[in-house]
Amino acid sequence: MSDRTIRQQLYRVIFEHDTKAGRTFDIALILAILLSVAAVMLDSVASISQRFGPYLKAIEWFFTILFTIEYVLRLYSAKRPGRYARSFFGIVDIVAIVPTYASLLFPGGRFLLTIRVLRVLRVFRVLKLVHFLGEASVLGRAMRASRHKIGVFLLTVLSVVVIVGSLMYVIEGSDAGFTSIPVSIYWAIVTLTTVGYGDIAPQTALGQSLAALLMITGYGIIAVPTGIVTVELGKASRAAGKPRRTCAACKRGGHAPDAVYCKYCGTELLREESLGTS
Repeated sequence: MSDRTIRQQLYRVIFEHDTKAGRTFDIALILAILLSVAAVMLDSVASISQRFGPYLKAIEWFFTILFTIEYVLRLYSAKRPGRYARSFFGIVDIVAIVPTYASLLFPGGRFLLTIRVLRVLRVFRVLKLVHFLGEASVLGRAMRASRHKIGVFLLTVLSVVVIVGSLMYVIEGSDAGFTSIPVSIYWAIVTLTTVGYGDIAPQTALGQSLAALLMITGYGIIAVPTGIVTVELGKASRAAGKPRRTCAACKRGGHAPDAVYCKYCGTELLREESLGTS
C-alpha cells in the first residue's frame, strides 16, 4: 500500500464526518477527551489523589500519548498540515497535550489539561449540529452591533464604582476594612453587582446609606446590558431571516429589510408584496 493511499484513508477516518469510520472515530475521541478531563479533575481532589493518584497519573499519560499520536496522524494525513496546525482546532489539539509534558518541569501545570474539553466542540460536526452555528453568528452580530453602547455602559459603571469606592474610603476608613481606595473599589464592584461577599461592610450610618443606594442602583444597572443586547439580537434575527433588498433603479443591493429609500440613488424601494405581484 502506497504512502498516498495510507494518507487518504487516514484523512477519511480522521477528518471526514459523513463516513461510518469517521463518525466512530469522532465519537471514540470525544469519549476519550471526557475521560481524560474527568481523570484530571478527580486528581485535583486531595482525598481521591491520595488513594488513586498514581493510577490517575497513569491514565493521564495514557491519554496524552494517545492524543499525541492522534495529532501526529492529523498532521501526516492533512492536505495542508500547516493550515491545520494554525487553525482553531489545530491550536486546541496541541495545547491539549502540552501541559502534561510541561508538568515534568512545572508539576502544577498539568491541571491546565482541562482545556481538552474544548475539543468536544467537534460534537457539532459529529451530531450534525452545524446549523446551530448559524444561530451563534446571529448572536455574534448582535454583540458586535451593541459593543459601543456596552462600552459606554461599562465606562459609566467604572466611573460609579471609582467615585463610590473613594467616598467609602473617606467615610469608613481602615478601621472598617476599607484600607485603600482599590479595596474600596473592590467593595463597590461586589456591592453594585449584587454579589455581596460580606468580607467588607460599612459600619457608620452614612456608609450604610451610601451602600444601600449603591445596592438599589445595582438592580437597575443589571438590566441595561440585557436590554441593549436583546434589541440588537432582535434586529440581527430579523436581518438574518430576510434577504438584503436591491434597488430597482440602480440595481445596487445591501439595503436593510426595513429600508424605504435606496441609500445610493434615493429611489423609493419596492415593497416586498409588490415584488411578488410584479
